Amino acid sequence: MKTIDLKNKTVLVTGAAGFIGASLCRELLKREPGITLIGVDSMNDYYDVSLKEYRLKELQKLGGDFRFIKANIADKTFMQELFAQHDFAVVVNLAAQAGVRYSITNPDIYIESNLIGFYNVLECCRHSYDGGRQGVEHLVYASSSSVYGSNAEIPYSTDDKTDSPVSLYAATKKSNELLAHAYAKLYQIPCTGLRFFTVYGPAGRPDMAYFGFTNKLRRGETIEIFNYGNCRRDFTFVDDIVEGVIRVMRGAPERQIGADGLPLPPAQVYNIGNSHPENLLDFVDILQQELIAAGVLPEDYDFESHKRLVPMQAGDVPVTFADTTPLQRDYGFCPSTPLRDGLRAFAQWYKQFYQI
Repeated sequence: MKTIDLKNKTVLVTGAAGFIGASLCRELLKREPGITLIGVDSMNDYYDVSLKEYRLKELQKLGGDFRFIKANIADKTFMQELFAQHDFAVVVNLAAQAGVRYSITNPDIYIESNLIGFYNVLECCRHSYDGGRQGVEHLVYASSSSVYGSNAEIPYSTDDKTDSPVSLYAATKKSNELLAHAYAKLYQIPCTGLRFFTVYGPAGRPDMAYFGFTNKLRRGETIEIFNYGNCRRDFTFVDDIVEGVIRVMRGAPERQIGADGLPLPPAQVYNIGNSHPENLLDFVDILQQELIAAGVLPEDYDFESHKRLVPMQAGDVPVTFADTTPLQRDYGFCPSTPLRDGLRAFAQWYKQFYQI
């Protein structure tokens, strides 16, 4: 593994106004002296844009050399001009259209962002070496636990086959891994893909279950718990995700020559999950307890009358469970934030953000 010192380096983070992207930028600005951070985000309206604007305002408060550009990574001309203007040492591609259910009703945007956009990132990384330049030292990109589909092997290992996706979203993320591997082989671009497992926390995505449940419970609406509550999810607190991403940024796969005398692809894929799947009913119970404790819901809230157990929905899987042994082995890290601690942080942020 090649160690990368981020001090005084120029780093590109796509999806910088997103949940994970903004959290990553925040920590990089706090930790890395002299870092020049370029953030790109299309600011699309998949969910409330004011939340993305809030994240960016919080970043601007930190000071440091952070420059934000509103743009779409699917715009090839823009991407080429961006890479011509900056010598990026590390590129972190978090820009993507997320969500399993949304991919069923709005497939076009997944092809645009997750496939064409990622292709543009790879092409720009490839040409960053033109003219003998050092170029991009490490491309880190977001994959997803969704690539495991209906895999019956538990916990999910990066050695498992992932060629049976059950949603278009999952198929685009698997495609990212394949494209990255091909570009790593052809052009020796050090690439690391990270399969994120159900990320949650303050300033998260409103389309995620915990956030959507909170909104509905506040309005006195009934929440639907899928698969009659028999789903289990490896919920991962956003701070743990960010810690994992930063450690991976600093350690790139080595360029090596194989036994046949040809270059090996400097490409790796890791799971980042809490390695402790929680039953969805237990998750919702802890959530409502923390919402009451934070003052988001009244102490006498009748939770039982506001939940309904329903069948599994298309594109979902009954369980996600990360094997993080390779991440621990190579980077000495494994997410460990207890669910209650993470949901408490979310509930307290929610109360403050919505001024309850």
